[in-house]
Amino acid sequence: MRRVFDALLESLDATVRIARRQEGEELPAPLEQSAALLLERLGAANRVAAANFMGPPALLATTTAIGDAIRQLDAAFVAYRKHADGARADREEAAMALDSEIARVKLAAQRWE
Repeated sequence: MRRVFDALLESLDATVRIARRQEGEELPAPLEQSAALLLERLGAANRVAAANFMGPPALLATTTAIGDAIRQLDAAFVAYRKHADGARADREEAAMALDSEIARVKLAAQRWE
């Protein structure tokens, strides 16, 4: 579950970096590749988040927290996509909001290690 979550974070980070790049700035191939995998990784993460896990309470607490984080990131990405094709100011604000949610989730994820 953690690998799927980390892969989702990587693709979301890449998507935000691409959205916030300066006009004419060259994109590194690994960044483009990671962003291109976002929808696939988001689907995999949502499937994992919807699964029922069994085990000790500590494991269940962690899997529940990761599942909640995946759902929050999904909602943040949906909100981002609603504004990503709009005016430049809207795109920048949407990218900043998504980046903020990613940072918040990453901070919370430190407790799961």
